[in-house]
Amino acid sequence: MVIVVIGLLFVTLKGLDVYTRHGEAVVVPDVKGMTVDEATRMFRNHGINCVVSDSNYVKNKSAGIILELSPAAGQKVKEGRVIYLTINTLNIPLRPIPDVADNSSVRQAQAKILAAGFKLGEMQTVSGEKDWVYGVKYQGRQLMAGDKVPLGASLTLMIGNGTTEFLEEDSVDTSATDEKPVASETATEDNSWF
Repeated sequence: MVIVVIGLLFVTLKGLDVYTRHGEAVVVPDVKGMTVDEATRMFRNHGINCVVSDSNYVKNKSAGIILELSPAAGQKVKEGRVIYLTINTLNIPLRPIPDVADNSSVRQAQAKILAAGFKLGEMQTVSGEKDWVYGVKYQGRQLMAGDKVPLGASLTLMIGNGTTEFLEEDSVDTSATDEKPVASETATEDNSWF
């Protein structure tokens, strides 16, 4: 009876080894920098499957290339295993511009815009207080706070040049309004409210 139990145990363990393909492994190839199509072909040749599970934006890398994979390259996996890929996004993400128009000096606006991930182009001067930001433009279009533009876009600050335009006091004809109306002496009604 003991020999039968030991025999069954031995057959079961060997069966599990065969079923789980114990000891058989495929090394995950390094596909970083490749496109998904290239990586898929390479994985199929090794008997591995792949799925794009995430995307990130890295501005120095081409769109659609593989940034990371899990399990990592060089690890051993079973044939048929799914490898999860992280690719560089195909679209440049949009980001809202910070609120700098009409409430920031040039230095403050520059710091906020650079911290938000944008670049600064040439500044455009407008009449107004010196070094005060009056607006932000992208490709010639004036933006409002919260408008979304591509990350890394070059923005133009509209800054005051130190000159202000005022209307002269005597530019409005006030001669007709300076005359006071003459009260009629023949009026018999009292127009007061009291």
